[in-house]
Amino acid sequence: MDVVINIFVGLHIIGIASLLGGFLTQMKAMSAGGARFVPAMLHGALTMLVTGIVLVGLNEAQDQALNTLKIGIKMAVLVVILALVYVKRDEETVAKPLFGAVGLLTVANIFIAVLWT
Repeated sequence: MDVVINIFVGLHIIGIASLLGGFLTQMKAMSAGGARFVPAMLHGALTMLVTGIVLVGLNEAQDQALNTLKIGIKMAVLVVILALVYVKRDEETVAKPLFGAVGLLTVANIFIAVLWT
């Protein structure tokens, strides 16, 4: 079971890399006012959501102690990110504050995962 959990952790990391990478590739366009939500950002957020839910289920199946408050906050932040990216995915340009908020929430989600023990 540990191998399966580690596979899903790897997929979860790939999802965050896709979301953050998509944001970082648009940083130059954001300074020019032409940033947009690329498909990699949507796919990364969806990957994180699905793999996160699977990880919670797998850890529950093994009777692992889970920090449900941390998981709930991370999921709430991810749902906000996903909603923003999904709603604005077809627009040619996204407002700087909205685009910056997605980047800030993504980084906040990473720090919540890493620093909250």
